[in-house]
Amino acid sequence: MHFKKEFDFVKLSKYAFIFSIVLTIAGIIALAALGLNYSVDFRAGSNVDVKLSKNVTHAEVQPMLNEIGIGKDATVTPGDKRVNIRFTKELSESQDEKLKAAIHKLDGTASFEINTVDPEMAKELGRNAIYSVLLSCIGIIIYVSIRFEWRFALAAIIALLHDAFMVVAVFSIFRLEVSITFIVAVLTIIGYSINDTIVIFDRIRENLRFGKQKTREDLTKLLNHSVNQMLMRSLYTAFTVFIAAFFLFLFGGESIKMFSLAMVIGLIFGAYSSIFVASPLWLFLKFTQKPDRKAVKPSKA
Repeated sequence: MHFKKEFDFVKLSKYAFIFSIVLTIAGIIALAALGLNYSVDFRAGSNVDVKLSKNVTHAEVQPMLNEIGIGKDATVTPGDKRVNIRFTKELSESQDEKLKAAIHKLDGTASFEINTVDPEMAKELGRNAIYSVLLSCIGIIIYVSIRFEWRFALAAIIALLHDAFMVVAVFSIFRLEVSITFIVAVLTIIGYSINDTIVIFDRIRENLRFGKQKTREDLTKLLNHSVNQMLMRSLYTAFTVFIAAFFLFLFGGESIKMFSLAMVIGLIFGAYSSIFVASPLWLFLKFTQKPDRKAVKPSKA
């Protein structure tokens, strides 16, 4: 599918930059004021997932927890024939038994999955999560720097960090739970985002080789033409993966809900940044390579 009239992405990028800057500032404020809502994976405590034969409400579960003396440190989240109870402290063996007995009074067929994380394990998981994200970013930086000239590499890296931060910011603002699956989603988003950006950069580089760009206007036209050539490919790819992630979020289990939501958010920002952030940012860097901005020579990338 091709459009007869090409979109002026360079012009639209001015508004995109403002939009991204505003969201980034809001995200920084949210992280500074609220932080992230870490799951039991990253902080000490116990997480109890209970499967039931019927639906129960918060009003049914919370008094029961208060009665056995563990309600103060508990957060109850009812679901479809299940309930999740998260404790900020580790449950002892006797507390486990009291909890199971109390739940069985509500539903004799209930089954339990209890995960407990001690403080040292929580710290180690947190460190490993940070290391995994940093190492993946470093690997991508090295790859892009070798494959492209530094302007392409810098623009791609900024777009990649933009996408990852936007997902983190949304989770912070809306107090969504950050677990191990969230880290997996962020790593997946980083890989998807850099792939989409590189596809567009490849087309820009190819057009640079066969074109004669002598002025700023020539380079602007080349960028717009290159992005327009790859626009439907980027949108089709993003939409295909988005549909899969969206329906996983709607109909998937509780264990992958936050993963699916992070993927949905990341895919939207990934497609957006490849078109409106990475490519125009490369153009801006290209304009600043010479004191005389009107004359632009073809890239040797």
